[in-house]
Amino acid sequence: MKVRRSERLIDMTQYLLDHPHDLIPLTFFAARYGSAKSSISEDLAIVKKTFKERGTGFLETIPGAAGGVVFTPSITDEEAQEYIGSLAERLSEEDRLLPGGYVYLSDMLGQPDLLRKVGRIIAAQYLDKKVDAVMTVATKGVPIAQAVSYYLNAPFVIVRRDSKITEGSTVSVNYVSGSSERIEKMELSKRSLKRGSKVLIVDDFMKGGGTVNGMKSLIEEFEAELVGITVFAESKFKGERAIDDYNSLLFVQDVDTSTKTITVVPGNCFDK
Repeated sequence: MKVRRSERLIDMTQYLLDHPHDLIPLTFFAARYGSAKSSISEDLAIVKKTFKERGTGFLETIPGAAGGVVFTPSITDEEAQEYIGSLAERLSEEDRLLPGGYVYLSDMLGQPDLLRKVGRIIAAQYLDKKVDAVMTVATKGVPIAQAVSYYLNAPFVIVRRDSKITEGSTVSVNYVSGSSERIEKMELSKRSLKRGSKVLIVDDFMKGGGTVNGMKSLIEEFEAELVGITVFAESKFKGERAIDDYNSLLFVQDVDTSTKTITVVPGNCFDK
């Protein structure tokens, strides 16, 4: 049954948004809507123009018999900066300061709309790089990694600090916690990551960078390649951080333990 153009455009747009980075043949859309490929091409031109103008992402046309279209999600710098600024204001609210200088994030990282936008912002930083896997450590980094992996259309892998029988055989490394300077252990299932994979590390909060550095060591053990590191928030750290090449969305600029107030500003992700 032939579908009207307005209906095609709505359904086609939703399908592309739901299948980022997938190569979708024009013949698929033609059969889906009972329309000629020429009509589908015209519709895709409209979608492409709208995506670009709205900053939603890029729609690339792949020529040839085996070609089609590929949608790559993105976000404009202006929209990303505006959103990160609003998150900085929220994190500067009273009563978010926890013992040890940590910031309470759980309520925010449990909000689907926030995770979708954060995942989109982080993924947009790596549009020019091939990411095979998104890595994080259990447990608070998991929702962020899941959101990022969706927009990159790549699986996410979870590093654990304790053994799980359901993980099978694992690879483990010892690392020095940047904040407590204690020796800790983390491990990852051997089945989670293929040799030579290009890996993006994401995490919720960073102080000394010891946990992230431990994940870097795991990546080396798997003979994989580190693509980049992005943390949702970082805080000031007295001393030398275990890592120095990373992106942060938010930066805890000042902490006043006497009044239990904090000042949060955008991180370094827009400085590069």
